[in-house]
Amino acid sequence: MKKLLAEIRQCNICASELEFGPRPVLAADSKSKIAIIGQAPGSIVHRTGIPWDDKSGENLRNWMGINNEQFYDPKNIAIIPMGFCYPGKGKSGDLPPRKECAPQWHDTILKELKNIKLVLLIGSYAQNYYLKEAKKRTLTETVKNFKAYMPEYFVLPHPSPRNNIWQAKNPWFKEEVLPGLKRKVKTILK
Repeated sequence: MKKLLAEIRQCNICASELEFGPRPVLAADSKSKIAIIGQAPGSIVHRTGIPWDDKSGENLRNWMGINNEQFYDPKNIAIIPMGFCYPGKGKSGDLPPRKECAPQWHDTILKELKNIKLVLLIGSYAQNYYLKEAKKRTLTETVKNFKAYMPEYFVLPHPSPRNNIWQAKNPWFKEEVLPGLKRKVKTILK
């Protein structure tokens, strides 16, 4: 696993497309129990090199009911974004994750993670890639039907503060989905 992570951190297959250059950010250990497959690092994470080191990460840890120590222990959590590098800014937020990363690396990483009990698919990019035709018409419908993807996957919207309006419009998320997520995470990390 260490050799694989070192190889990924040296990856530059899309360097010419990255305004700020490659800086793959991920974490994993052969003993990881939960895999988080999110979007791509943001500008803060690109700068610090620490995955989910922003307000979205704080929200995600709260959703999961765990602290920083638990979250950043790779024996607990593997962090495998759809795109390992910050893709840059677009008109209405960050650009989508680069399409090269997941096909190049995900299967190889996941084969090494033999103790994974749960995979969190965060946002539409991860859900589209992993669920394919099993996903619903919209992200909201997919998340509302989260039980249909268990026990292998737990689907979530992105925890960005930009999604607070979505959460306000969908109170069932806090009432049904988050308690289920916290129970599942607690059971796995006990």
